[in-house]
Amino acid sequence: MVNFSEDLIFREQVIGSRRLSNYWWATLLFCGATCFFTVGLSSYLGFNLLPFLNAKGIIFFPQGLVMCFYGILAFLLSIYLWLIIFWSIGEGYNEFNKKEGTMCIFRWGFPGKNRRVQLTYFLKDIEAIRVELKEGWNPKRILYIRIKGRPEI
Repeated sequence: MVNFSEDLIFREQVIGSRRLSNYWWATLLFCGATCFFTVGLSSYLGFNLLPFLNAKGIIFFPQGLVMCFYGILAFLLSIYLWLIIFWSIGEGYNEFNKKEGTMCIFRWGFPGKNRRVQLTYFLKDIEAIRVELKEGWNPKRILYIRIKGRPEI
């Protein structure tokens, strides 16, 4: 999304972690973790906790134990993804202000001392801007900026 508050200010919003794909994977991981853990627990108890998940043919050691382990790991990973979505990690904006002669990059990070990441540079210090586009199954659109005396951002 691009916002034009004036002709001299260009602000581009960055979505960050609140993408549809992150919601999809967090939900899918949670559902898979629930099913894996339930089947492993059903194999330990000796009866099916859910009628549509048949665990009678699974012996607890080693298959049921491994399924419980994978279920717990997937559950922890889904919690991590949901927290990243909740905290809006990576969300922010890129602002180019010709009126003040500055460029500002702002992002939200993980909670803590450095949650707000804000980089501000003068436009006259920018040496080059490089755009990298990769299309296909995993498309990437990356903007690199080289500042005088500093590595690419």
